Amino acid sequence: MNLFILRHASAGTRRANPLLDTKRPLDKDGKRDCVQLAQVLNALKVQFDVIVSSPLKRCLQTASLIATETGYEAPIQQSKALAPSATLKDFHKLLQDHAHAENLLVVGHNPNLTDFLGALLVPASATSPANIRLRKGSLARLSLNRGPAVLHGLIDPRTIRAYATSTKSSRRKTSRK
Repeated sequence: MNLFILRHASAGTRRANPLLDTKRPLDKDGKRDCVQLAQVLNALKVQFDVIVSSPLKRCLQTASLIATETGYEAPIQQSKALAPSATLKDFHKLLQDHAHAENLLVVGHNPNLTDFLGALLVPASATSPANIRLRKGSLARLSLNRGPAVLHGLIDPRTIRAYATSTKSSRRKTSRK
């Protein structure tokens, strides 16, 4: 399985009230970063079999923009295993439930995603966890086979912005009729 781990894009400043924070939407930069990431994914010819998102608004918006721009047509699944309060056990259960997928995209939050990514890359018997930084809008690609996962790439939003400004749009052409 190819696992793509995406931290939600920029959503402005955190709200003090946790209930209001769950409804915090993406900001202008976050939306732009999602569209540009989708252009990179289209250029790489990446297609997702399943997209799973945290139930929080900023993650759902991130997943929705990526899905729309890459031509994903199935419904986006929501899972509390990607919510800020999720545990590594919840995340492993999510991966087991979607083991049939060839390309799985999960969209969630930090510090969970960083912890989950580190746990996949470094065996539990290791003395120190992997130290990986996922900025808002960063995408990691891993192969999950036997043994520890293999990290094939980590795309930072700054790299995506540089790529997007240097190339033509790779968005699929649609009829104007």
